[in-house]
Amino acid sequence: VQLQASGGGLVQAGGSLSLSCVGSGFTLSNSAMGWFRQAPGKEREFVAAISRSGGTIYYGNSVKGRFTISRDNAKNTAYLAMNSLQPVDTAVYYCAANERSYPSTNPTTYDYWGQGTQVTVSS
Repeated sequence: VQLQASGGGLVQAGGSLSLSCVGSGFTLSNSAMGWFRQAPGKEREFVAAISRSGGTIYYGNSVKGRFTISRDNAKNTAYLAMNSLQPVDTAVYYCAANERSYPSTNPTTYDYWGQGTQVTVSS
């Protein structure tokens, strides 16, 4: 089982980035997907989660209205579109899969994790 996150990089404040998370070795469509982030010296923070069908979505308060989570089950891929990025959004972003199928804000409920992709927002 593997989750491969990509799309991170360096962007100026106010800019945008799109992250992708490709699953292999399991059927991503059977799992809820989540995105979390962790900045240096801070705990892992919930960013967004989406149900198997995409019908239920949750966002962390700090990203609501700026980030959009989506998925393409045919491509075994989840996405995170990030707009209006700010320096406080700088972190390593992780995607995760929850085989219990419900989208959760709790990282301990996720079964599989990607390796993380660095997002750096300069002021």
